[in-house]
Amino acid sequence: MAKHQLSGIHALVTGASSGLGYAMAYALLKEGATVAVSSRGGQKLSNVVQGFRQEGLDAHELSIDVRSASSIEAAKDWVTSKLGKLDVLVNNAGIGMRTVNPKFLFDPKPFYEVSPEGFRDLIDTNLTGYFLVSRAFAPMMVKEGDGRIINISMNHETMRRKGFVPYGPSRAGAESLSYIMAEDLRDSGVAVNVLLPGGATRTGMLPDEYGEVYDSMPNILSPDVMARPIVFLASPEAADITGERIVATEFDQWLQRHVSR
Repeated sequence: MAKHQLSGIHALVTGASSGLGYAMAYALLKEGATVAVSSRGGQKLSNVVQGFRQEGLDAHELSIDVRSASSIEAAKDWVTSKLGKLDVLVNNAGIGMRTVNPKFLFDPKPFYEVSPEGFRDLIDTNLTGYFLVSRAFAPMMVKEGDGRIINISMNHETMRRKGFVPYGPSRAGAESLSYIMAEDLRDSGVAVNVLLPGGATRTGMLPDEYGEVYDSMPNILSPDVMARPIVFLASPEAADITGERIVATEFDQWLQRHVSR
């Protein structure tokens, strides 16, 4: 792929201060995109953006609470004022099972032991957040007649795994949301696709005290596995691709099938 193939592209990546979001924002930036790097805000986000800018990358700090319609509306106003347009939206912000059961990998709990508050908070972030952010920015893309929305998901195994309520349902819901969004926008010039790593990934979803578990997990993936597919989906090459579910570890095979069509 040609260097700086994303020059002139304006993107927003939510949950970009660490993990998959950081890796995707960095990949887009290195290919010349202007990127609004977003999370709930704070020193961690500021440090990340400062690091990107010190490398000469066109990164901009944008605080968003994806659970808050007013916060998202303020972010939309910022994008309109500072960037003028949005070509690519990457919905990635999410929280994991650690928020309802810190020992979920070793001591999974049945769904009926999950608190209503824990269930709602995770769904509000991982599913409703995707809806709210997409709802805010899709009209800008429809007006331009062009745009890409990429919703980050996880393996189907996660949606069936013991002790994975509410994380599994949140990702299953996000995938259904994505397919319906793709159909709603099919004639608008705006594409919607699902992207997932393809395996357990070192993302910080585990509590810090269990971080050593990552080292004992076989075939643990780096968040960088998302780099090539996210750049492709943001590029002109992906203009006609919508309603697809792309697994990063299988990206080469998927791309070969697409090219051979």
